[in-house]
Amino acid sequence: MLDTLTIPTQRTTNSRLPGVDFASLDFGKTFSDHMLVVDYHDGEWQEPQILPYGPMTVSPANSAIHYGQSIFEGMKAYKNKAGEVSVFRPLDNFHRLNASAERMCMPALPEEIFMQGLLQLVRLDTGWVPDFAGSALYIRPFMFATDAMLGVRPSESYRFMIITCPVGLYYPKPLRVRFEERYVRSAEGGAGFAKNAGNYGAAMYPTKLGQQEGYNQLIWTDASEHKYVEESGTMNAVFIIDGRLVTPALSTSILDGITRRSVLQLARDWGMDVEERKVSALEILDAQANGTLQEAFGVGTAATIASIAVIGYQGEDYTLPVPPTDAFSRRAAAALTAIRSGEAPDTHGWMVRV
Repeated sequence: MLDTLTIPTQRTTNSRLPGVDFASLDFGKTFSDHMLVVDYHDGEWQEPQILPYGPMTVSPANSAIHYGQSIFEGMKAYKNKAGEVSVFRPLDNFHRLNASAERMCMPALPEEIFMQGLLQLVRLDTGWVPDFAGSALYIRPFMFATDAMLGVRPSESYRFMIITCPVGLYYPKPLRVRFEERYVRSAEGGAGFAKNAGNYGAAMYPTKLGQQEGYNQLIWTDASEHKYVEESGTMNAVFIIDGRLVTPALSTSILDGITRRSVLQLARDWGMDVEERKVSALEILDAQANGTLQEAFGVGTAATIASIAVIGYQGEDYTLPVPPTDAFSRRAAAALTAIRSGEAPDTHGWMVRV
């Protein structure tokens, strides 16, 4: 696959890498030197190219701005002790991108363009991949409509891009969250399973209200009854109840998280009972009250695993136990780190060398 498409590359003449302070990175604010760009028009994808990172020209009538045809992915590349760089489960992100594209009436991207573009871009900017604990090169593939027309219909032209940025830890300490019982992130039959931009824009206001109350994030509940857990902020929600891993089953309103898949696979590898099903807020609170709720945490690309310390419900805060050193979330985080750093066998073939 990688020998069939060599992407024309315009290297930057003024790398910003020497001026980067890797010890004080703000997540998602420092961008690497180059970006992948490929346009779709006349019914087919054109030749991709790698260009210096920088602004681009967009029409004021751009249909993505007006009607929301915009999707993205989030993934990471890691550097091992030998200085080798690998990307974590990129094909999973590729397939999910195309699932989002289908839902948003956008063209499917060829695997060849995605994988060759990704690996060639990261290889070119390999110096931007940090190697301190908890760090990675965050990779943002995205696609948006480019028609310059005010008309509510699918665009006939699109642009796919990949940009990257070095990052450290997303959540440095355990989270305070609360159940959301008024606002809705997504509804069954909607686009909640797709990584379309509108899902995240609509979530900002209720999240802001929660943050004003002292919470880091919300636990979204179902749109019809506000009884069942859906996601935790921008992450999938996972609970350890009486030694069992319990997580909401996937649906059209819940994102099929790559980190979620990985954590569930580790649990099954270790012989744990894994239950993908409806999980009610009251079940979680009952487990907290009777001592069987051992852990609650969110899983996602940005944070990997983010422990939950406090859950708010109808004006009351419920404190969760501090996970011990042998807690599942700690073991899973350590196992993923070991796989990504090359210190443990990659038995599932998750890492793709750059």
